[in-house]
Amino acid sequence: MLVSIARTLVMYGAILLGVRLMGKRQISQLQTSELVVTLLISELAVMPIQQRQDPLWNGLVPMAALVGCELAVSFFMLKSGRFRQLVCGNPIVVIQNGRVMQRQMRRLRMSTEDLFEELRRAGVFALEDVAYAIVETNGQMSVLKKSPADCLTPKQAGVKAPPEALEVVVVSDGRISENSLKLCGRDPVWLREQLKCQGAALEEVFIMTVRTDGGQRIIKKDGGG
Repeated sequence: MLVSIARTLVMYGAILLGVRLMGKRQISQLQTSELVVTLLISELAVMPIQQRQDPLWNGLVPMAALVGCELAVSFFMLKSGRFRQLVCGNPIVVIQNGRVMQRQMRRLRMSTEDLFEELRRAGVFALEDVAYAIVETNGQMSVLKKSPADCLTPKQAGVKAPPEALEVVVVSDGRISENSLKLCGRDPVWLREQLKCQGAALEEVFIMTVRTDGGQRIIKKDGGG
């Protein structure tokens, strides 16, 4: 039993390392090559765990080779647009100037139900509101609304909008996030001074956020932690 647990932990660590090397993406954002590598790695990881008589290298070496192949493919896709098209394909327009492109939908094997589901995901509930809809290479749909159906921007309204500000979590459940502090140009010394001014101890804070424009928000733990 202990051997199985140890082998499982080793394979788990190897998968984490491989995924970390390949980059951060959500499952729905995986390109074709990334999805293939992810599926193959999961299959390779199972064999050394179930077959304890086989050495771990039987799974680790092929996994390392797959990760290397994916890194090489990603490199060549960055260098060559034609190679990227060969591996990932091209975005496909399914609605153009408000007209549904039936031939392109058949090419994608996309049903009308699939089309309307994707439009609803994009916040569109009426077909006549769509100017363009494009299925990207990762399978997600990008939608451009017609001007009358789109949200009015401050620029269109002639209104001066406030400057953009990033809000980051600098304290989470009593723990300081130094990376978040760096994003807003602060440090732990400044943070502790702010908490002192607010009369809050670090261990009492559930969430503290700081905005790049200077705004702050503190939410204390319920019942004192």
